[in-house]
Amino acid sequence: MKLLIVESPAKAKTISKYLEGEYTVKASIGHIRDLPKSNKKAIDIEGGFIPHYEIAKGKDKVVAELTSYADKANEVVLATDPDREGEAIAWHIAETLGLKKAKRIVFHEITKEAVNEAMKHPRNIDENLRRAQEARRVLDRLVGYDLSGIIWKKVRYGLSAGRVQSPALRILMEREREIRAFKPETFWVITADTKTPRDEKIPLVASVEPREKKEVDRILATGNKGPWVVQGAEETEAKRSPRPPFITSTLQQSASTRLGFSPARTMGIAQKLYEGGHITYMRTDSTNLSSMAIGQIASVVEKKFGKKLFTPRQFKTKSKNAQEAHEAIRPTHFLKENAGTTPEQKKLYELVWKRTVSSQMADAKVLRTKLVVEVAGGEAPNFTANGQRVISPGWLFADPAARGEDVELPKVTAGEKLRLIEIRSEEKQTEPPPRYSEAGLIKELEKRGIGRPSTYASIMKTLEDRGYTEKVNKSLVPTDTGDVVSSFLEDNFAEYISDGFTAEMEDELDDIASGKRTYEKTLGDFYKPFLKDIKAKEKVAKATDLGKADPKFRCPKCGGDMIIKLGRGGKFLSCERFPECDGALTILGVEIKKEEPLGLDPKTSLPVTLLEGRFGPYIQLGVKSKENPKPRRASVPRGMNPADITLEKALTYLTLPRELGVHPTSGKPIVASVGRFGPYVMHDGDFRSLKKDDVYTIELPRALEILSEPKKARFGRKKAV
Repeated sequence: MKLLIVESPAKAKTISKYLEGEYTVKASIGHIRDLPKSNKKAIDIEGGFIPHYEIAKGKDKVVAELTSYADKANEVVLATDPDREGEAIAWHIAETLGLKKAKRIVFHEITKEAVNEAMKHPRNIDENLRRAQEARRVLDRLVGYDLSGIIWKKVRYGLSAGRVQSPALRILMEREREIRAFKPETFWVITADTKTPRDEKIPLVASVEPREKKEVDRILATGNKGPWVVQGAEETEAKRSPRPPFITSTLQQSASTRLGFSPARTMGIAQKLYEGGHITYMRTDSTNLSSMAIGQIASVVEKKFGKKLFTPRQFKTKSKNAQEAHEAIRPTHFLKENAGTTPEQKKLYELVWKRTVSSQMADAKVLRTKLVVEVAGGEAPNFTANGQRVISPGWLFADPAARGEDVELPKVTAGEKLRLIEIRSEEKQTEPPPRYSEAGLIKELEKRGIGRPSTYASIMKTLEDRGYTEKVNKSLVPTDTGDVVSSFLEDNFAEYISDGFTAEMEDELDDIASGKRTYEKTLGDFYKPFLKDIKAKEKVAKATDLGKADPKFRCPKCGGDMIIKLGRGGKFLSCERFPECDGALTILGVEIKKEEPLGLDPKTSLPVTLLEGRFGPYIQLGVKSKENPKPRRASVPRGMNPADITLEKALTYLTLPRELGVHPTSGKPIVASVGRFGPYVMHDGDFRSLKKDDVYTIELPRALEILSEPKKARFGRKKAV
């Protein structure tokens, strides 16, 4: 018997069809070994940073099954993914099953041609690649364990820090402080509607934005007086070149802006497309395309858009470690314009197809027009109009969504007079720099050399899962907890969460992968000074300035006094017994208020009070007493500023959980409420998250519709944490 081992059952199923029964194909279902949770058992630092692995939780049956097949096989092939993570999984399988002569193959697309070609070129496990992944795993564990430990002692038990997540949080906080420090200024935008002698409309905008109302009134008066004369009309032909094929980061960014997918969701969908044989491997820094792929694109372009529009291109890959994945993310067969089994997969595949095909097409040609109009002989600022229209679509034929809106201006000549229809002003205020979206943060991390393709999605998810950020209208907003943690790290460990240090460590890990550096020396050079700094800062580091104990506030854990402290994110409370008490910190983020009721509930006449608890602000109906030991409570929605909560809003929050009615089949109730992972509807133990629906207003028919939909599984390969 011949055995071939991959990571996922879906991948195993696809490859089995191509090997036509010659091999038994089995899946390890991701990593089979991991570091134990206890750092003391996990890594032998003195012995040379030797990791001690153990079978991952729940993987005993998988290991037993693989062992039984391997014992019977006269040939074992390891076909895990073609990156460091895949190399590490292959090594762990070989070590655990005792495979001394296992062959290793790699392919970047799951097609019959690629798999059969890979089978002709087996190799040994690449020790440099798997060592680079091991170094990253050990390094992240050491940094996270030690930094998190000091945060537990100095800020609050249960918080965490990480080698890459903390620099990402710092970037978000730096932008947040810019926003807080921003002072808006008032300005006016002055626009005018005009017409040519041929009755063609031309909208104009003043070339200046006055800061004073007096100047605005003067411009309006001058404009009404006129005359309006075309001073210049310029037409410039320009080219728009296609963008490179997708790499991991640009796929995540485009899927976020065009499809509204989070990075984690994008990677899960892409994983399914890859395992189904529809696209090439989705973790890559390379923009290269193979000659075979370019040949297929040439055929598609010639047939669909015309031979003249095919323009072969090779794009420069920016990342120096792109040799690990030789191609960009592309379709495996370009004749398939549609692929995938779900609407999400089909949308993402279409995005990949359009991006790849358009990258090998001719430039688009656009005509840009700029009109400059003089007002009252120069007594007022000039007014301008800008237009653009595509005159030769080129690659935009393949990707029309990237075209933008054509704004065509009528033909006018210098000296021609325009007739004023209306001139008006609009008062506005300057705006602070925008917060990062997930796509924007990934782009920034890539620009600064922080993280690698396989880590971007997990960084976003970790920040949200830890409660350090939350999404508000697609923007990543640091929470008060995130503020306090980042501020503490910036004050005490700025070097280790700086751009330069983090990017340099990524480069050193790349050097291990290429054989330029050794595992033990790289970790030793970092860890000895790092540990020394940790021990020194443990004695002197202060997260906040201490205030006085206030008996009005009691620790929700032990009942002791809470001490008012001040952090960069605002005031918060800490138990006087901290760190012994793990009910240590209650973030307020607003001015501390006494427990005064917001008002009375009109139905019960009981007081409605906004309180601060261990897990954040909440609403309470009535007063806790012997007669009423468990008063009705409701959490304040994440992202809601406690200072903005009114009695009306508080009463709305207290409506949860809401019973919407009974299920027509089971007769059991359907409930809407908010839990640890956000709003949901629930029927008979079946929980469904509410993504777009409002938990406070959703009705029974909509809930039944959601419950009738197939329950979505979690996407993506389970990775070691």
